[in-house]
Amino acid sequence: MRSPTLRHTALRRFGVAAAALPLLAAGLVGSVAGSSGASAPTTRHYGDEPLVRTFKDLDRTTAWELTDRIALDFPTYHPQGFALVGNRIFMSTVEIIQPTVAYPEPQGGYDRTPGKGVGHVLVLTRAGDLLRDIELGRGHMYHPGGIDFDGHDVWVPVAQYRPDSRAVVYTIDPRTYQVRERFTYDDHVGGVVRDAVTGDVHGVSWGSRRMFQWGGGGRLKDVSANRSHLLDYQDCSYVDRGKQICSGITGLPTADGGSYELGGLALLRLRNNEILHEVPFPYFSTASHVATRNPVALEIDGDTVRLLAAPDDGEEGAGTELLIYEAPR
Repeated sequence: MRSPTLRHTALRRFGVAAAALPLLAAGLVGSVAGSSGASAPTTRHYGDEPLVRTFKDLDRTTAWELTDRIALDFPTYHPQGFALVGNRIFMSTVEIIQPTVAYPEPQGGYDRTPGKGVGHVLVLTRAGDLLRDIELGRGHMYHPGGIDFDGHDVWVPVAQYRPDSRAVVYTIDPRTYQVRERFTYDDHVGGVVRDAVTGDVHGVSWGSRRMFQWGGGGRLKDVSANRSHLLDYQDCSYVDRGKQICSGITGLPTADGGSYELGGLALLRLRNNEILHEVPFPYFSTASHVATRNPVALEIDGDTVRLLAAPDDGEEGAGTELLIYEAPR
């Protein structure tokens, strides 16, 4: 399927060390038993202050080092979001069977055809081995977005692959892999997190230009404009009390007619979407994509802050690689 790639096995720092369960961006404290990926009961650590404090200290001078590059040697399609659950990684991705096609003029409120595809959530080990492939979506809704783990369930939005459309929000039980449909919404939902304080679900639209807030049962409580014009948020994770860290990308034109991908991360307060801190992330993949293009997760491990990313699609460059960046705290 792809040319051979170098697969590092520095599990002393990443795989085995991760079994000691560092503080995760999702705020998880838990354990995983056996090679099947079945996990022991997990709980969220609600006072994830070290990650928030460390994130606020990050700036454009932070010295990130690429410490591992793990080839994912199975179909990965177009990755979208990460959720860290113990020593497993849940990765949402969209398999495109028939691409969307732009209409000459909008039709029925849409700017393009729906296309066809299949939504997946792939469950991986920290070493990059595939444990489970969970298919999600229905009808024209086949595009999973950014995902989040709330300490009990993995939250996954699956939308039509076009703006101003429709989405369904699911949860996956990480112990049994049981899928449950939570609610639907009449817009493209590109990512969700669940607030551990209020229980509300927060999401972003196509390009994250709108920010959503839903209460119990998917009752819409608020829609507001994104305060950031620097980044389109692609993947967000809950941290601390009532905050989220979002990663994203903006495409900028260059003087020679080309384009440049600007990547970065932002810390936001969920109750009012206030931006508390923003930082660029100028690191690129084998296929020349900025690392924060799609799935991203952050965690603290002792004196190290770690960023996990998978910016490349399965059929480009060296295929999808799990990139591990580390910086001193």
